[in-house]
Amino acid sequence: MAGFRCALFTLLWIFSVAGEDPQQLIVKPGQDVTLQCQAPRDADISRLTWSRPDLGSDYVFFFRDGRMYVNYQHPSYHGRVQLSVPEMKDGNVSIVLKNVSANDTGTYQCRILISGGDGPELINTTTLNVTDSGHTDGRTGVGRDTDGGDKDGGSKNGGSKDLRFANGLELLLLLLFYCLINP
Repeated sequence: MAGFRCALFTLLWIFSVAGEDPQQLIVKPGQDVTLQCQAPRDADISRLTWSRPDLGSDYVFFFRDGRMYVNYQHPSYHGRVQLSVPEMKDGNVSIVLKNVSANDTGTYQCRILISGGDGPELINTTTLNVTDSGHTDGRTGVGRDTDGGDKDGGSKNGGSKDLRFANGLELLLLLLFYCLINP
């Protein structure tokens, strides 16, 4: 029984450390930023929406039946948003937001509706922070997974992901020790 508990705790640890954080981007005003979103490669996407919950019912980007609908789009995004890959090749439903300003700071949600599916599925959540403070994350709006730090060489997030991993590693070692002394 103790072996089963050890295996269960170890699996829980692996899933807690492996969980992906929402994507966070920090860019400067005036830059163009790519908000990444990946749908299943061969999905027949009948609708794609990018939204900001704080905008109410208006969308950042609304795409249905092979074309964009600007009448569903929030006025502040008119003429500034486009698909990064217009034909959505290989499920790439990322968008490019042009000439960002502090007003674009917020949480963006990418949802798709697959033909024959039950309803819109949340694919990705991205937090965008547009600031002129001098702190950037080194991503320049393309959504890479590296943490470039800030202008003084520090981590943009204070190393929280590294700290979470270190704490998780300590927990794993404790679990392994427990498993060794309680066979």
